[in-house]
Amino acid sequence: MKLGPSLHRVGNDIVAAYLVDTPDGVTVIDAGLAGQWGEFTAELEAMGRTLQDVRGVVLTHGDSDHIGFAERLRRDHGVPVFVHEADAARARGEVKTKPSWGHVKPGATAQFLWYAVRKQGWRVTPVAEVTIVRDGEVLDLPGSPRVIGMPGHSPGSIALHVPVVDAVFVGDALTTRHVLTGRPGPQPAPFTDDPAQALASLDRLQGVTATWVLPGHGTPWNRGVDEAVQEVHRAATA
Repeated sequence: MKLGPSLHRVGNDIVAAYLVDTPDGVTVIDAGLAGQWGEFTAELEAMGRTLQDVRGVVLTHGDSDHIGFAERLRRDHGVPVFVHEADAARARGEVKTKPSWGHVKPGATAQFLWYAVRKQGWRVTPVAEVTIVRDGEVLDLPGSPRVIGMPGHSPGSIALHVPVVDAVFVGDALTTRHVLTGRPGPQPAPFTDDPAQALASLDRLQGVTATWVLPGHGTPWNRGVDEAVQEVHRAATA
């Protein structure tokens, strides 16, 4: 799905990954679920690109629904995978997490689980080798993503500000569609390790100028960063 001249989404409002396309190549932000590989390669083809144009995969964190096809890209095509140092062990499959599900609605939860099954969410391949990133670093990748540390959802959760596509990619620092309830709009994401810390980390987005706020789950938001953050805080106190 094309969001802008150099900005593409793979997947849907349940699970999404993103592509930044520049003359220097393609940066993949998150790798969704393993079974989204076909959609990913189809999107590359629609862009006039191939796997040889992919310069790197940056993970907003190391959860299973974000590392999906990352190892396949690394192992089979030599594409480096970048992740914050605090989530490196998570991405490598060395840390097992048991987050709380919280409030659920059967219909929305069933839709999420069925989609995950269809897209091989059960087939999690840890990333064997990762390249470490740190808060404040500007990565030498197409679009020059700037790393913003957003601990809370996981210790190494990050956002990525990419001015060339007027976007900040937030992973699960927030969501615009709660996968367990179906509730739309900016709000705290489920399966969060430390909800209070995740809310506090949203302050780190202050001063970031971007039209697009792009989560790993939910509708792409194009009403700016400040309004998205305000909506999350309102939802958290509702």
